[in-house]
Order: sequence, then C-alpha cells, then structure tokens
Amino acid sequence: MSPERGDDVAQPPRDEEWKIRYGDRAAVEGWRQLLAAAPGNLRKAWDLMRHHPGFESAMSPLRHHRLKFDLATGVCDGRELPQWQIEVTGGGRVWYLIDDESHTVWIKYAGVGHPRATD
Repeated sequence: MSPERGDDVAQPPRDEEWKIRYGDRAAVEGWRQLLAAAPGNLRKAWDLMRHHPGFESAMSPLRHHRLKFDLATGVCDGRELPQWQIEVTGGGRVWYLIDDESHTVWIKYAGVGHPRATD
C-alpha cells in the first residue's frame, strides 16, 4: 500500500534496528485493526520487532516465540525464513518472518482474531 497525503511517515531505523515491512495488504488491514484495539500492546510488539525480533527472552515466551512444525518457516521473495509470533491481545496476533540478510522483519499476518492456520 503506497503512502498518501495525511498518512504517517515511517520512522527510519538506526543502524542496529530492524526494518519492519508489510508482507501484503491483509497485513496492513490487520495491523490497523490491532492498532484500534490495543495500541499500547501493539507498540510493545513493534518495539520488540524493531530491536529483538528473534529473541524469546525479550518478552514472555508465552507471548513471543517462534512458531512450530509447518508454521516454523514462511516464504518471502522465494526464500524460506523463520516465522515468529507475538500475542498482542488474547486472540490478536502478529506473525512475521525474519530476514537476517536484509535486516528486515516481514509482517505476514496481523489481526485481532486468532489465526485460522493454528486451529
């Protein structure tokens, strides 16, 4: 989704920080829903992805962890990358891929409801 007049300007990362990018339009809409539902928790999730995307110790392992089994990896630009989850609310989640090569976090899912893929 291209920025338009009136949209927020993305904060540029410092050298040690990770870039955060949407994986698709559904992630954009889901992020907006989470922002409306739980802005404080979503800010904590954003900070975690920006500074420590692949470290469980940064937050309770029950709320932030690498996904398992078939969901342990996802594909971005033809490459298989590790996939992680942050529990933002009781049902709200953010799933993201960690691209070490480009120092980028790709948001693959964001939403206020529990993702169906884990049912």
